[in-house]
Amino acid sequence: MKMNRMLTAMVLSLSLAAPALAVADTLNLKADLLSSTEVPPKTSDGHGELTATYDTSSKVLQWKVTYADLTGPASMAHFHGPAPVGKNAGVVIPIPMDKLPSPIEGQATLTAAQESDLLAGNWYFNVHTAKNPGGEIRGQVEQVK
Repeated sequence: MKMNRMLTAMVLSLSLAAPALAVADTLNLKADLLSSTEVPPKTSDGHGELTATYDTSSKVLQWKVTYADLTGPASMAHFHGPAPVGKNAGVVIPIPMDKLPSPIEGQATLTAAQESDLLAGNWYFNVHTAKNPGGEIRGQVEQVK
């Protein structure tokens, strides 16, 4: 009888904990980096792609950015926000100089406010060059559904 009560209590405890375990999720994100989506638009053959994952439990954003055909070597790259498409914003996550050559890979732990802006589609990524110091290619970071 005691064993049945213990097992029942354990099963009940696990079933109550299961919804909390299911809340954590890994989200896929992407951005197509183009000169035409810079603000203002640039003339360049440069193009690229950002792929990323965001773990809602650990708050870790991991990314990989590939790019090609810029007017020169990348001089800077950043995540910016909060800003919708067509608007500029400040730097949220700078990419270190030694990580600028394609492919750029990295990760960062986000704050609650950063997470909210990112998941609302209010972050963009861009790559700068000497010829285009304000940014040569840019893409809005969006969740892949």
